[in-house]
Amino acid sequence: MQNMEPAALIGSFSLLILFVLGSLLWIARWLGSYRAQWDKEQPFECGVPPTGDARTRMPVSFYVIAVSFLIFDIEAAFLFIWAVTYWELGIRGVIGACVFILILLFGLIYEWRKGGLEWISDKTTKDH
Repeated sequence: MQNMEPAALIGSFSLLILFVLGSLLWIARWLGSYRAQWDKEQPFECGVPPTGDARTRMPVSFYVIAVSFLIFDIEAAFLFIWAVTYWELGIRGVIGACVFILILLFGLIYEWRKGGLEWISDKTTKDH
């Protein structure tokens, strides 16, 4: 075994692994028996049988709030990086971070005034 080339050693080891895996799968299939049963074929969710339809429609406001969360989560990651390098950046880093925060603050104000952060808008309550 020690005189073999590394490629041949890796190849023979891979073949051995494939043989062992194939043997185990074949033995499990041969020994185990599968019988389709109604109760075992049903979907199972946290110990409770599911009710209703899994394809419910989500309101658009959910997606707007989710995207807003992602944007401000990324903002927090950028500000963390800025805080770590605060002393090396000097006054230019502080000004850059303030401009970054102001741009995001204006975006938040714009989204708030447009009603993007409202979970239930006036349009949906008037229709019902």
